[in-house]
Amino acid sequence: MRRPRPSRTSLRWKIAALAAATACLVAAAVGVLVHLWTAHDIRQRAEARAFNSVYSAVDTYRRTGTLADGAELDPAELPTALRRPADGDRHIAYDGRVEGNAGPSVWAAQRVGGPGSPVLAVQVNMSPDLYGLRRLDASMAVASLVSLAAAVPLAVYGAGLVGRRLRRVSQTASRISCGDLDARTGPTKGRDEVADIAATVDLMADSLSRRLRTERRFTADVAHELRTPVGGLLAAADLLPPGETEDLLRARVRDLRGLVEDLLEISRLDAGVEQAVRARVPLVAVVAEAVARTGLATVVTGTRTGTGSGTGTGTDAKNAQTAGTVETAGTVETDPRRLERVVGNLVVNAHRHGRAPVEVTVGDRTVVVRDHGPGFPADLLRDGPRRFHTDATGHGSGHGLGLTIALGQAQVLGAELCLANTPDGGAVATLRLPT
Repeated sequence: MRRPRPSRTSLRWKIAALAAATACLVAAAVGVLVHLWTAHDIRQRAEARAFNSVYSAVDTYRRTGTLADGAELDPAELPTALRRPADGDRHIAYDGRVEGNAGPSVWAAQRVGGPGSPVLAVQVNMSPDLYGLRRLDASMAVASLVSLAAAVPLAVYGAGLVGRRLRRVSQTASRISCGDLDARTGPTKGRDEVADIAATVDLMADSLSRRLRTERRFTADVAHELRTPVGGLLAAADLLPPGETEDLLRARVRDLRGLVEDLLEISRLDAGVEQAVRARVPLVAVVAEAVARTGLATVVTGTRTGTGSGTGTGTDAKNAQTAGTVETAGTVETDPRRLERVVGNLVVNAHRHGRAPVEVTVGDRTVVVRDHGPGFPADLLRDGPRRFHTDATGHGSGHGLGLTIALGQAQVLGAELCLANTPDGGAVATLRLPT
């Protein structure tokens, strides 16, 4: 039974994207910290130069009456905070104005005498240092891009190693879920969480395999042991005098024998000992014979693209009419006995759990069985058919082995059996034979 496979994003690219995002975040954080620390250092050094310069300039002015290089008395550009200092101490102020070619600067000022005396000021331009800071920022950006370009391929490669190991575990689990109880991951490189997961999956597979084989062996043994007493009951029923009691008992024994035969068939399918005996047969004829053996009124249609089509209606409960000819749908190489078994079980299941009309459409290599009932239950479409599990309340009665056998026989044929519901109501079972 084929199930839709959800789209996914590879773990390798998720890890690579996470590594790239982490590298970008680290580069941005380091760049911001370096920028802030360098800018703070540039300002502190400018303040120190301005402070020392104004000290030297004031001392020179007081001794010689001349101004040192870069010193001015009451300059027009002096920040307001330094124009009227309240005392004779040295004061520093940052000037962020950018006028002409001048950039941000630091001013240091001090009165040359008592109150009312001129203010001697020295300006230290930080533009050269800030230009170096911009070059440092550009270098940090380039280094970050280079680091990112180197980190991403390494992250993709490392994630690919982990992804391949996880993919092995996933493939093993998928094979086990498809019925391959001998699938194992085996030893993996490394001693990490991936190796622990692989070992756990193998231990789980060992335990599951033992339990399933025990249950299958028990089912096969019970069915085999019941076969003889059921045969005896059927023979004993033949000795009863004709009447209603004899008919009722014979019907119940016949149902019991059918159940035992189904259990034996499932046991053989589970054991994997069934082998298809292939022959080239007309597909429409085999399907029509299988439908006729059910004794249920069923519409059988044979079609083939490019060669014509036909339609027919089953009206007799003992026969199913087939439209078209054997050549209409061509011939296929398959095991006719197992094909009849699959089609018969699907038709019986459609009548038992669905509603009429039940339609069988035969294509080149496909057989589609559709009813017009409530459709397959959601858990059956999700998990596949399960033995002795049926929604008897809303979908008829039965022991839940028909679809299980149909699926097992389809696997022996190498065919694909898909179960679905139609939008306008009804269940659809599609059997696709291999080429």
